[in-house]
Amino acid sequence: MIEPRQRLPVTPRTGRFLVLAGVFVCAACGLVYELELVALASYLIGDSVTQASVVLSVMVFAMGLGSLLAKRLRCRAAAGFGLVEAALALVGGCSAMALYAAFAWAGDRGEMWAGGSRYLFVAFSLAIGVLIGAEVPLLMVLIQRVRRQDAGGAVADLFAADYVGALVGGLAFPFLLLPWFGQLTGALLTGAVNVLAGGALVLGLFGRDLTARGRRLLLAVNAVVLAVLATAAVHVDDFERAARRAVYGSDVRVAVRTPVQEVVLTGADRASLRLFLDGRLRVSGRDERRYHQALVRPALRTGRHERVLVLGGGDGLAAAEALRHAGVRRVDVVELDAAVVGLARRDPVLSGLNGHVYRDPRVHVTQADAFRWLRGPHRRTYDVVLADLPDPGITASTKLYSQEFYGLVARVLAPGGRLAVHAGPAATRPHTYWTVDATLRAAGYGTEPYRVTGRRGGYAAGPDRIAGPGGAPRDWGFVLASRGRAGAGGDRDCAVLRAGTRAAERVRPAGWRALPPSTLVHPRYAG
Repeated sequence: MIEPRQRLPVTPRTGRFLVLAGVFVCAACGLVYELELVALASYLIGDSVTQASVVLSVMVFAMGLGSLLAKRLRCRAAAGFGLVEAALALVGGCSAMALYAAFAWAGDRGEMWAGGSRYLFVAFSLAIGVLIGAEVPLLMVLIQRVRRQDAGGAVADLFAADYVGALVGGLAFPFLLLPWFGQLTGALLTGAVNVLAGGALVLGLFGRDLTARGRRLLLAVNAVVLAVLATAAVHVDDFERAARRAVYGSDVRVAVRTPVQEVVLTGADRASLRLFLDGRLRVSGRDERRYHQALVRPALRTGRHERVLVLGGGDGLAAAEALRHAGVRRVDVVELDAAVVGLARRDPVLSGLNGHVYRDPRVHVTQADAFRWLRGPHRRTYDVVLADLPDPGITASTKLYSQEFYGLVARVLAPGGRLAVHAGPAATRPHTYWTVDATLRAAGYGTEPYRVTGRRGGYAAGPDRIAGPGGAPRDWGFVLASRGRAGAGGDRDCAVLRAGTRAAERVRPAGWRALPPSTLVHPRYAG
């Protein structure tokens, strides 16, 4: 059905352009809301593939539902569209703050959030999807009132503007909003643009569709939404500081968002120091010595160890432990985030913990992604490689625990060299731990899995940002590997390795030798 033309304050050509411009802006805002939910869910909960799949699938379903519900508003398309945009701006703009608040204050450091509160993400995805889905049917009615055209032509115009707007929103989120404004302010700013665009289109172009009371009501609703968003933007820094204290405690000393991750440093002395990367504990002052001794000693207690390569470990602690062994002449550290190295150099507590290792002329740092760096040309080989990398269960880390990655490591290992890998907790996630062992064996390494118990840090170190159950055993799992040997060639006089292999055997599942390796195209660390 072709809607009758409406008297407009502009020419039909200009009116059509303004409607399509409104479609463009609203589509850009809608995609920003989607990406913001995906990024926030991955950041707060973990496992980015799962969270992206849940958010996007729920949102697409909700968009279809919103399109059906919008059929009831076609007789009042202008008013309906104005109210939909105001609601979308409010819900989408405030979603990041609401979800971060739920994460920060639900339960004791997130335990409640690990359960039913995760459904809040689904609720926001559903609500935002319904409102986005309601836009196109209402805009279809409005563009027909501007200029008569067949339904196919109107749909083509609308979807062309919609898709181009989605492109702009998709590029603006990672390259503009996230680095310049952050997730919270970026969402609020998007909401303000959304409500202004929707209100201006309805009131400026289709104001004669509304009664005087309707215009006043829509103006009042838009003003309230803008006031809420502006108030939230004014207080967003105070909110973020309060939420950070709720998550990390009151002794936060450093909190920065780098191009790679969020880096938070807490604690005023060595015993209380904690370094969090994207909310996951990477260094605990109470546990640091035990962890790094377990990672480094078995690999350096036997064979040559003049040249050591540390993959990750920008905190300098693995390098410092390596330098405690006589005969080490060079340690190369390959770290992705320069801010972590900067903290390890300059922060008095962290640099004191690593013994000011970056002042040692034997230590050399390269800022690079470990996978890309290993693919480059290398003239130097190493006697020992220490993979001090984030947990394999974190989606972004799975490529660093793949068969292809270990093949690249083999290229820089000297004959008889050893590779020590941090492989996540063996007791609580045995599938992940033994998959690392299977992947190393598939890459041609002989392996010796070992496990060290007694980890005291109560924060998450794995794919989830939350702490595990209070009674759950806490441990570190490691694998010592050597290229082309039946075993890894570890020193059986090393107490860490001797006790650790027995501890690993106690949690070894049936059928562990049949586990398939993890590859780039088929990662197997989920579950």
